[in-house]
Amino acid sequence: MEKIESKERRIYFDWAASSPYRITSALADVPFGNPSSQHSEGRAAKLALEDARERCAAVLKVPPETLYFTSGGTESNAIALFSNLTRPGKGRVISSFAEHSSVREGMETLEKMGKPTGRVAVNSAGSVTAETLTKALEKNGDVRFAAIMSVNNETGAVTDITSLTNLIHKKTGDGAPIHFHCDLVQAVGKIPVDISSMEIDSASISAHKISGPRGIGLLYLKKPLGVFYTGGGQEKGIRGGTENTVGAVALAECLEKYAGETVQAEYISAKSRWKKLIIELSKIERFRIIPRERTAEDDRFSPYILQAAFKDIPGEVMARALNDLGFAVSTGSACSSSSPERPVLAAMGIEENLRIEGIRISQGWSTTDEEIDLLICAIAEVLKFL
Repeated sequence: MEKIESKERRIYFDWAASSPYRITSALADVPFGNPSSQHSEGRAAKLALEDARERCAAVLKVPPETLYFTSGGTESNAIALFSNLTRPGKGRVISSFAEHSSVREGMETLEKMGKPTGRVAVNSAGSVTAETLTKALEKNGDVRFAAIMSVNNETGAVTDITSLTNLIHKKTGDGAPIHFHCDLVQAVGKIPVDISSMEIDSASISAHKISGPRGIGLLYLKKPLGVFYTGGGQEKGIRGGTENTVGAVALAECLEKYAGETVQAEYISAKSRWKKLIIELSKIERFRIIPRERTAEDDRFSPYILQAAFKDIPGEVMARALNDLGFAVSTGSACSSSSPERPVLAAMGIEENLRIEGIRISQGWSTTDEEIDLLICAIAEVLKFL
């Protein structure tokens, strides 16, 4: 194993929080006008915005009119989730216990506003299954909206969304339809995604998870829905506010580069690197993989995210120690970094000590085998004095 020679070198293993930018010179030529303005500069910006929308649609294989530019995954989730406040009747909203905080906390807000809600359990691997969804639907007979993510942002657990949408369509074939929303933030660009075959009604995508800038994302809507808050009429009234044209063009570029034909090849490479990491870490006596049932070549998990623990070392301490050696890892979702709670791990039935000791290691397209070797050496070095 290669020895760590310099602590000045920074090695990034927190891609699930945000990925390194891919900035191109072409963005400098994006028209600066307001796309809603009627003068020549505004029309030029509008053309650039719609071209970006068509490029995104081509990669995602959906009609351009089903895509709406937002500020990112959190806002896309919120628009879909809070559309329930405009729906007539008392239809219930359900989501899994393992959702991103933007959905989890949104559900709490809906409850405070009097909207009936419910939760869907996850299995020990952290995925929603046909069985757990069936139980939730049986318990809550008035469900009209379900939010279930594709790839978990803390553990990498992959949920078979198609099996769930097939179940919902079967259950509600003769009754009121259930809107199915899917958080695809950790899926797009990482695992093969075919929105059309998933039969979902809406989805969220974020640019900064695929080397795009922060502050731009997409909301996919199979059909338009009523929104809780409006203003300005942009994006056909779904998302008000002056459009981020440069961000939209950057997102289109990143989708073309990372979410198109290269996904499968990158997936295989990432899987190979993760296999090596898991096998080598498993040789360390104090290492605990989360969940314990995950194996080195487990297709139930994304090969871009790994949740690990080291006996008797709190995750925050391990993350700080690795940071001092030049390695960026996290203890979980960056959006929840101020809270010591690990609700996703708790929902999986992970015992408290492992939840406290857990760290999240996440890789990306530029991660190398050498960096995997260096991380293993760094962890071994930390364990010498902790």
